[in-house]
Amino acid sequence: MDKSIVLDGGSLTRAQLVAAACQGVSVTLDAAGLQRVQRAAEFLADKVNCGEPTYGVTTGFGSNADKLLGTQRVRDGLPGAATSGAAKGSLMDELQHNLIITHAVCVGEPMSAEVVRAMLVIRINTLMRGHSGIRVGTLQALTSMLNAGVVPVVPEKGSVGASGDLAPLSHLAIVLLGAGEAFYQGERLPGGEALKRAGLVPVRLSFKEGLALNNGTAQMLAMATLALDAMERLLDTAELAAAMSLEAFAGRSGALRADVHALRPHPGQVETAAHVRDAVAGSTLIDIPYHLVPRFQNWSAEAWSEPDDQALSFDIAWDWVPANRRQGREAFYRRFLPFKGGKKVQPQDAYSLRCMPQVHGAVRDAWLQACRVVDVELNAVTDNPLIFPENADQPLIEDQVISAGHFHGMPLALVLAYVKAAIPVLASISERRLNKLVDPANNDGLPAFLTGNEDATDSGFMIVQYTAAALVNDLATRAHPACVYSIPTSANAEDHVSMGANEARHVLDMTGDLGRVLALELYTAAQALDYREAMLHAAQRLARRGGWQALARKMANAPREGDVGYPQFATEVQQLATALGEAGDFHAGDRVQRAHAVLRQKIDFLHRDRALDGDIQAVCALVAEDAFRQR
Repeated sequence: MDKSIVLDGGSLTRAQLVAAACQGVSVTLDAAGLQRVQRAAEFLADKVNCGEPTYGVTTGFGSNADKLLGTQRVRDGLPGAATSGAAKGSLMDELQHNLIITHAVCVGEPMSAEVVRAMLVIRINTLMRGHSGIRVGTLQALTSMLNAGVVPVVPEKGSVGASGDLAPLSHLAIVLLGAGEAFYQGERLPGGEALKRAGLVPVRLSFKEGLALNNGTAQMLAMATLALDAMERLLDTAELAAAMSLEAFAGRSGALRADVHALRPHPGQVETAAHVRDAVAGSTLIDIPYHLVPRFQNWSAEAWSEPDDQALSFDIAWDWVPANRRQGREAFYRRFLPFKGGKKVQPQDAYSLRCMPQVHGAVRDAWLQACRVVDVELNAVTDNPLIFPENADQPLIEDQVISAGHFHGMPLALVLAYVKAAIPVLASISERRLNKLVDPANNDGLPAFLTGNEDATDSGFMIVQYTAAALVNDLATRAHPACVYSIPTSANAEDHVSMGANEARHVLDMTGDLGRVLALELYTAAQALDYREAMLHAAQRLARRGGWQALARKMANAPREGDVGYPQFATEVQQLATALGEAGDFHAGDRVQRAHAVLRQKIDFLHRDRALDGDIQAVCALVAEDAFRQR
């Protein structure tokens, strides 16, 4: 990314906006774009000087659009009337000034500096298109405020998403006038003082400049862009978490195959399957033969005799399947040895594993659709009325200054509602995998709650799943679309609004909890993967060192020597010992291993119960920092 981003009104990208908003990259104004801005401002001034009525310039706003401005103030004749310092200019100047100061009425906590900076960049970029009537000097003053690090205080609630984000954008513009509040160098200050410390001076607005500054979709677009940037990282993280869970289950790869997804080629589904295949590439756990995988058994003092195994905190076991219990499964047992360990004898995984491409992919498609809309909006003109100075030779004012509805946020609101509904879907399937990992009835031979619990005093990862469940429920309750509830404003002149700012605020906030759910899955899957690998390696060492007799002692239902079936049992245990001994190292795919190593650098394996609050904070921070995906 260059040190400075050139804004020309037509080429701003999501990546550039994120860089300016989150990394403090400065912006410069394109020279050709400034010429367009100047031409529009001069054109508008000419129309005003000719006395032609123009909405928002020589008329009031909204339901006051039918009121024309006079040449002098009627109120000056009122008893005790006095002209305020803010209203010393013309009525048209006063109209623009009052538009900003009366519309800055948001409530709630201040938006983050990143969101406010993104709003400023968006507003500057759209004004560079030269269809808004703002003067070059005013636009340059707005740019200087951004580059100087003055961040207006913008409370988070108050926009209905048409006419644009009027109230929050007024909080942006009011600082430019020397009023309101702003953060500067970490300090919250009156707007005028913040400008002064930054070496800037307030501006006085002229024709339509107030409307150009506060009429548009900058808040919802800023939040949407930052949310989609977070979602891009979280989608990749979700696929990595899913891959680690699949490894911990020693799951199956068939549902990830490229030729499978070619039969139903939804773009997100195809991409997700490819990402998970890549994450598990090189794994020796995926598609492992059923009979090699032992199940967990509680540790006992007699479990291990060799010094190398004394540190193990578990025991392992299989069940032998006698010949008289193989009827109807002869073909299966010609392929696999007759031992039941940790892997259930079934050809498919649970939906939360097998349907990862379909579910994650559908969420990815929702994200892609939202990206398409946001990319259009980033370089769109979204205020009103629209000025077309190139039509100056037209005889009618209607051909030159057009009242339209580009400020309406519904294009953004609907795709954000789509993403908002998708977020709890992704969180939910993640929580289901987490739950499966800790449930001894469904975790394919891993310990209950991923802890030995020999003395019945350990909870292990039990309550981690509770937290994930609580987060998923909270996300689901917030997923209802805001844009389906339009509440008319401005005395019904604005009788259908988008509520897109609420959609965007919800989505941006929800990405935080989605990241926390994924962090909990990664935390849990890493513990499960450690157990799975450790149990397989223990079985392999036993087979290589003690032969089939040592392995036979791990059979829960082994017949005794002299019993009917013992010779067959001995032969088949020998075959199992040979298969384990000849198998290579048991390990996850390369990308999963790297992600596991990132987690283990911060969080130790849980041998016994300990305070988990630090672990949870650490893994959530790793996800927030994008630590897993960057490796």
